[in-house]
Amino acid sequence: MRNWGRTGYRQELKRSFGLIGMVGFSFSIVTCWSALSGVLIIGVESGGPPVMIWSWLGICIASLAVAYSMAEMCSAYPLAGGQYSWVAALAPRKMARGFSYVCGWFMLIGILAMGATNNFIVSNFILGVSNLNNPGYTIQRWHTVLVTYAAGIFSACFNIFGPSLLEKASRALLIWNVCAFLIIVITILAVNDHKQSAAVVFKDFVNETGFNRPYCAVIGLLQSAFGMCCYDAPAHMTEEIHNARKQALGAIILSVYVGAVTGFIFLIAAYYCIGSIDDTAMSSTGVPIIEIFYNSTSSRAGASCLTVLLIVIGIGASNALTAEGGLEPKKQIPIAALCLTVLVQVALDSIYFGTVTGFNTVVSIATQGFCLYSLGAFSVPLNVIGLVFLLFTTITFNFPSMYPVSSESMNYTSAAVGIIMAVALLTWVTSGHRRVPQWEVVVSEESVDEDMMRTKAGQS
Repeated sequence: MRNWGRTGYRQELKRSFGLIGMVGFSFSIVTCWSALSGVLIIGVESGGPPVMIWSWLGICIASLAVAYSMAEMCSAYPLAGGQYSWVAALAPRKMARGFSYVCGWFMLIGILAMGATNNFIVSNFILGVSNLNNPGYTIQRWHTVLVTYAAGIFSACFNIFGPSLLEKASRALLIWNVCAFLIIVITILAVNDHKQSAAVVFKDFVNETGFNRPYCAVIGLLQSAFGMCCYDAPAHMTEEIHNARKQALGAIILSVYVGAVTGFIFLIAAYYCIGSIDDTAMSSTGVPIIEIFYNSTSSRAGASCLTVLLIVIGIGASNALTAEGGLEPKKQIPIAALCLTVLVQVALDSIYFGTVTGFNTVVSIATQGFCLYSLGAFSVPLNVIGLVFLLFTTITFNFPSMYPVSSESMNYTSAAVGIIMAVALLTWVTSGHRRVPQWEVVVSEESVDEDMMRTKAGQS
């Protein structure tokens, strides 16, 4: 089996995560059901509830194929670089460094864009609750941007000054996430006395996009895909996981299973309780799920409490960046990288000052860019399914979602991806090819990482 032998790679971060903590960390990022709450209305206009619900099942099956493939690679190459390390290991030797470098660029931009998107979602929920309780308050764009700044700075400060609490916080977030899910689903189903019919939820096709039915269905499917991403997070935390070869792959797969079940149940509950689609879409809160909470409970206090459950989940959704070198000597934390991360996220969130369309491009980029274990005979078919699914979503995420297409409704993701590719290639030609080391991959019967060695020593 091919494994990392002598790579020149040095362990820099302290191992503090177990399986439960890492599942909590991963699920707090994936958090499928709460992510879906942000695209409910777009899905209703693009095929209706049936497309969102049934396509969610297909998205989850395809995502499991990708997750199992990632888990297999993570087990063989448990390095925090994740995908760019795997590319360096598996690509032809002459092209490995270049491919790995470009992959790393897309990973970095995707993670930064996802962080900016998460800050934006948190901001929308906070300001939405403010509007719900103060109907005279009008949400302005600059209000939204300033709150995104606060969310980003809070996350950076927590990672810098409270790293020892990260594992405990991840466990707590897992419990909070599951409890919040149960409370919200049970509450809205129990108190809502004017639910939609089963035909509306599972059967009736809706097309408000202006495109033909097949294209409309694809747009609705992509909204479901938005709810299932970032499950590769444990792969980027392998330096901080005990027995990374087993625990990281378990966290990757479990986060998809948990996300699939919670997302499916949440979609059904939310669409049964959606009430008037027009009123929900045009809610002054700017957040459709808040309107669903208010429509179900008929109480501003009740809707606010349910929304706070989601806000805490949003604040807890973290993005892990690993710095190879550059750690602050005393704290052993990549402070410079964390500060740079929040600065870039602030810059991306600032796009919303000028254009909503431009910021939607950031959201699209975020969605595109995220003991030895083997899949055995299932390896090839699962890899093929995962590859086809990723190719499909990568291409279709570049398409516009409303007709007629104008400068305001155009999807500029393809242009942004082209710019990232150009920058990556330019920096590779000018300096990257001299700075990126050649990873050496060797063939060995057994490769035991530091943590497994300690485990075996304790058993003997």
